[in-house]
Amino acid sequence: MTKGNNLGDVYGTTLERIKAQKGSKSKLGMDALMWISNSERPLEASELCHALGVKIGSTDLDLENIPTIRTLIGCSLGLITVEASSSVVRLVHFTLQEYLSNNPRLFESPQSMMAEVCLTYLNFQYIRKLSPTLRFDPPAVPLVEYASCYWGKHIKREKTERVSPLALKLLIGFEQHISSQLLLLHYCGSGPWWEWRFYERHGPNGFTGLHGAAFLGIAEIVAALLGIKEWDINATDNRGRIALAWTAVRGHEEVARILLQRRDLNPNTPDTEYGQTPLLRAAERGHKGVVKLLLEREDLRPNTPDTEYGRTPLWWASVRGYEGIVRLLLEREDADPNTPDTEYGRTPLWWAAVRGYDGIVRLLLEREDTNPNTPDTEYGRTPLWWAAECGHSGIVRLLLEREDTNPNIPDAKYGQTPLPAAVMGEHEGAVGLLLQRNDLDPNILDTGHGRTPLWWAAECGCDEIVRLLLEREDTNPNTPDAGYGRTPLRRAGERVYDGIVRLLLEREDTNPNIPDTIYGQTPLMWAAMCGHEGIVKLLFERKDLNPKIPDLRGKTALELAMSWGRTGVVQLLSKPKPSLPTPVNTKPAKNMSQKTLPQGTVLNSNNKRTIPPNNEGTLQKKPKASLT
Repeated sequence: MTKGNNLGDVYGTTLERIKAQKGSKSKLGMDALMWISNSERPLEASELCHALGVKIGSTDLDLENIPTIRTLIGCSLGLITVEASSSVVRLVHFTLQEYLSNNPRLFESPQSMMAEVCLTYLNFQYIRKLSPTLRFDPPAVPLVEYASCYWGKHIKREKTERVSPLALKLLIGFEQHISSQLLLLHYCGSGPWWEWRFYERHGPNGFTGLHGAAFLGIAEIVAALLGIKEWDINATDNRGRIALAWTAVRGHEEVARILLQRRDLNPNTPDTEYGQTPLLRAAERGHKGVVKLLLEREDLRPNTPDTEYGRTPLWWASVRGYEGIVRLLLEREDADPNTPDTEYGRTPLWWAAVRGYDGIVRLLLEREDTNPNTPDTEYGRTPLWWAAECGHSGIVRLLLEREDTNPNIPDAKYGQTPLPAAVMGEHEGAVGLLLQRNDLDPNILDTGHGRTPLWWAAECGCDEIVRLLLEREDTNPNTPDAGYGRTPLRRAGERVYDGIVRLLLEREDTNPNIPDTIYGQTPLMWAAMCGHEGIVKLLFERKDLNPKIPDLRGKTALELAMSWGRTGVVQLLSKPKPSLPTPVNTKPAKNMSQKTLPQGTVLNSNNKRTIPPNNEGTLQKKPKASLT
């Protein structure tokens, strides 16, 4: 470094010095670097020492061959170090890992060598005598956990002729070997709960060598095992899984092809954990190649659901968005596209619509037997409802292209059809597509609030959606809500949405004089009382507006503006207006008396009748008769 050499030169020089060491130091130093740089996880010092103490071809562990970590550090000339807190052995710097990776010829067949060491270690007599259900790693053999979990990965990366016999020796009687337990525990996960579940199922019971080879996905070993011994191809392990099930879970296509050639194999065997078949497992995990191989078997049943929630392979593929697997499944004529789960009654189409998988929706709808209207059992919402609510315009279009799609099915919770769902989500594209269907009713009231889609659009302030709704001639602009009797015009005025008020007033059939059912106030009254001068101006432009309609308390819009101090509104309402037509839709509220009141009578704040002074009304006191 001080002489200007770069790191590569420094590492190269140091490695040459390691190789030049006398005796076993050279091999120990290079092997230590090989293990650390190629291991599947960081190694502890004791694991590395045992790995380097294995003598290939030996039948048992010789403790005298195991070097100390101090010896290894010395042989590596400072290129490895040990963390004091964890005892993990690491390279001195991350750049050394890069250097070793870029110079693969430094080590001869490292993956195969490491696999051979792991298998030799696991075949030692001492380790084979350990109980397969031992609940802790014996301290005398610290490498047993790493060797059990990772020998298969090293073999799959690189395999020599010496490795296969060692693997076959281990896998014959595998269920009685401690490595079967360690392999399964490593797959299931760590922690007390996982271990409790594992031992409740009697540990690795039934997890044979064929299961193990299928789990690891080593096709050559699986073929060799089937050739040297008669196996029950449908035998199940402690989870009720056959060897094919592990292949499906892990996605090992070559192993699946070998197993499926056995005609005595039952490809529909479900496990006892969740009742899932190999096909379901492969579809759930997205292993397209395995799914394809399974579907080539004529005796395979593609619709078998699990026993937990009734989910089929097609259900899982649709939920996860595996379009290629969905296509493969639907090519089978006996595949049912409508099977819902038993939890919430959600079909494959329902899930694809919710999650926005346009391609999967298209594939499902190409099947004539797909029902596009099946709602879930939780809220009673159809695929179209959810697509509209989520704003998936492409899926809305696909669903509406099916003539048998019903766009008017309300949900079971609020009684809302897909149209108000799209309106409330402010999805203009979905609204426009829905309104193109002639059989769609734009005036359906929901059961939650008794509001139309137009009312909700006015509430949300969506000018463009209001425009789209009003372009439909059959849209009723005057339907009030069920709670307070407020029309869309009244609600838009309350929210001060000038653009929506203008759009509504452009419709000749919009009635600007409809009062609510609470206070009997018209849109003009509310705008006047709140001081919304812009809204008042827009309303005043309508010739059929009647500003003299009183509310339930007998106050007109002008009187309300005066009482609230809305000077600008008072000036607007004080201007003369041309003669007005007969007011429409100004019936008194239900709680008003139906008796005809004398002319000039008004209601005070307590809804009691009062008579104005002589100069303000037509009722006069009758003069007393004169006395003779």
